[in-house]
Amino acid sequence: MYSYEIERIGGKIMEYEGQICRAPMERASFMLPIMVGCSYNRCKFCNLFRHLSYRELPLAQIEEELVRVKGVGGNPKRIFLGDGNAFAQKSARLIQILEMIQQYFPECEEINMDATVTSILKRSDEELQKFGRLRVRHLYLGIESGLDDVLAFMEKDHNQNQAYEAIRRLKQAGMVFDAHIMTGVAGKGRGMENAGALAEFLNQTQPSHVVNFSMFLHKEVPLYQNILDGSFIPASERENLEEERYLLERLDAKVLYDGFHDFIRFRVRVSLPRDKEKMLERLEAEICRTPNTDIYSYVQGQCPALEKCEGGDIWKCD
Repeated sequence: MYSYEIERIGGKIMEYEGQICRAPMERASFMLPIMVGCSYNRCKFCNLFRHLSYRELPLAQIEEELVRVKGVGGNPKRIFLGDGNAFAQKSARLIQILEMIQQYFPECEEINMDATVTSILKRSDEELQKFGRLRVRHLYLGIESGLDDVLAFMEKDHNQNQAYEAIRRLKQAGMVFDAHIMTGVAGKGRGMENAGALAEFLNQTQPSHVVNFSMFLHKEVPLYQNILDGSFIPASERENLEEERYLLERLDAKVLYDGFHDFIRFRVRVSLPRDKEKMLERLEAEICRTPNTDIYSYVQGQCPALEKCEGGDIWKCD
């Protein structure tokens, strides 16, 4: 078990099992675990929950945490339910949790969580509306790519048409769509194609936030085997930056955009369209500084045909 100080209220530290992962917009939210691991846990590139056996936390344990926080004077206005794909909980159980939150924190304004397209589509309209009335607001969807073949290869649980339908229905129920995307997910040579498709998708669906985690490589994930057998060739860090530039050039949605790159520690954080030109200038400068060679974004662990150099921070293709 990993013990993280994710909420220090009244001098007490909450125990949390796993690696904490939530959107940057949720940093100030009270994080309430309702499960361990991810109920889906099949995305080829993700290593966040590989080491965990998925299980739901008992309702009594969840209520105990609510009692603890209330007892030391906590009164959160925003709550984030963890862990991966919390929205996939059975409707009756999720409603119980939401009603408990209302009981202990009636002034809580919104309850947010990660979701998948499938976890939305399996709900009835009445269930979605019920969640909206119980103050579920932001659902963070792992959209990742705008290309159906890439989604299938990465074993995402949806295609584009399904994503459009899920987003339409959650908005109709009064909830807010936020998108997680990933530059580099389409592999070497397909960055511009992916960026164009993503821009079209995001312009049509109008998310509130877009969080872009540039592709990073891990030995512990199934994608590693695809790199070994040559069925997936990673894009270089330079190509990932160029893909992000191409995306931002074509993104017309009014959205808060947050983009991360692991190795180069370059972050694009803008309100679009207001800050577009300024951030495109910063991106262009970073592209010019980044070598036009097969240097990958940050790698944790060793990957095939990659040679360590410069103190282990940069990895390049042989």
